[in-house]
Amino acid sequence: MKNQGIKFHSTNHNTTDVDFKTAIIRGQALDKGLYMLNKIPKLSNTQIYSFKNLELNEIAFIVLSKIIGDIIPQDKLRRILKSALNFSVPVEKIAGNNYICYLDQGPTASFKDFGARTLARILEYFLEIENENAVILTATSGDTGGAVAQAFYEMNKIKVVVLYPKEEISDLQRKQMTTLGKNVIAIGINGKFDDCQRLVKTAFADPDLKHIELSSANSINFGRLLPQTLYYFYSYSRVVEKQNEKVIFSVPSGNFGNLMGGLIAFNMGLPVKKFISAVNENDEFPRFLETGVYKKVEPSRKCISNAMNVGHPSNLARLIDLYNGHIDETGIMHKNPDLEKIKKNVVSFSISDDLTRKTIVKFYNKYQKIIEPHGAVGWACLEIYRKKFPEDDQYKAINLETADPAKFPEEIISLTNITPKMPKSLELIQNKAEFPNRIELNDYLDFKNFLKENF
Repeated sequence: MKNQGIKFHSTNHNTTDVDFKTAIIRGQALDKGLYMLNKIPKLSNTQIYSFKNLELNEIAFIVLSKIIGDIIPQDKLRRILKSALNFSVPVEKIAGNNYICYLDQGPTASFKDFGARTLARILEYFLEIENENAVILTATSGDTGGAVAQAFYEMNKIKVVVLYPKEEISDLQRKQMTTLGKNVIAIGINGKFDDCQRLVKTAFADPDLKHIELSSANSINFGRLLPQTLYYFYSYSRVVEKQNEKVIFSVPSGNFGNLMGGLIAFNMGLPVKKFISAVNENDEFPRFLETGVYKKVEPSRKCISNAMNVGHPSNLARLIDLYNGHIDETGIMHKNPDLEKIKKNVVSFSISDDLTRKTIVKFYNKYQKIIEPHGAVGWACLEIYRKKFPEDDQYKAINLETADPAKFPEEIISLTNITPKMPKSLELIQNKAEFPNRIELNDYLDFKNFLKENF
């Protein structure tokens, strides 16, 4: 008998449960909630420890199979994962018990490559089986757009529309979206990431757009989120020396897909002492942990760690759901989660731009290595944690570096007088011509009309 995998519910609890395929194709639940696992399967300590001897794509097959069952034939899933996760994930000891896991070695030099490339291939497989087409709507605060655009580029059955805040992303981040053309349309808006996200979420729930097969490649789509569990298992396996050894993860957090990937891995059995949710000046989450009251940051604050400029993270809905609470897409808390349990697993600190810059300088002076702004927020939080909880010094800590420093050359050069080495993938797009911004979006009606006219 076929194993159909685990069912998914909406975090808003107003629509029927679905299987993995429906959750992936649909992206967002019909009641504007996010799809979340009905139960999280467990891996044994022995199996997790055995990952030390496996490659990333082999670990991925074991982890993903536990959740999706046989809905994708095993040989096909193995091929998808081998093709999607075909880049290295260096884990380097920096000093003492502190490590960095570099998630920037994929084709767009960002951690978003893990989710975007895996989702693109899984979605393409499902659409071919169903003989359907899809339009992917994506909001980006920096790296998601480039990773999604390149992952889906030239796929016959899929068109991509990416919305990005014009004034809040770097030139290279923009060019990763705007130099492609063909099935990729990138639209810069005069606004914030939260505005982009609002337009996308409203379109998904709009009955007038039902005739367009809309889906998402943001981490609101569980298929984008799920592969983010993999680098937790992988990096853990590269630093531990004994079975069931616990580690600390410092996680740069913006839309909270990164942290949710870690929490799912933890609930699957990964031995974690503590997650540090590292945020920039958008401090809605640490304030929530401190006060028990959730208040989004509106408008979001513009920081140099631009992919984290999120005032109301989408994936908070999943996190609250995981701890038996309910928050809706507008940020209203309908049922409080088990806050004490969250605080047992997660601690969160907010880092100013000033401290981010000082951390980049200090890190370079101390280790002769360049750390980019998002990784620097994570590193600054790890240093705070080490000072605050000296009793945890025995535990190894892994800080996630989420993007290549070359994506932020002006900032890095001004702080260190060093020009970061450009990876090949970024070098190729540097001088490519950009396709002009397609339309001026002033409100949702403009976006809706654009979608109706073009698809």
